[in-house]
Amino acid sequence: MSMKEQVTHELDDLSEADLQQVSEYVAFLKFRARVSRTPALDEAQLAALYSEFADEDRRLAEEGISDFIEGFVP
Repeated sequence: MSMKEQVTHELDDLSEADLQQVSEYVAFLKFRARVSRTPALDEAQLAALYSEFADEDRRLAEEGISDFIEGFVP
């Protein structure tokens, strides 16, 4: 019997609650595999990304602060 057949056979006997836990674990395994395939950014790459978006982030924050203040001033 193959490993897949063994696992499928075991799944048939699980409760819905246990199947939910198995489903969450499978999702975790897929996430972990995806993360391990994603190359890590080095410090220079992170700095370049920060500088690329810093002005836009600052502008958006400054635009939103007036709406924030208006919502809390009595």
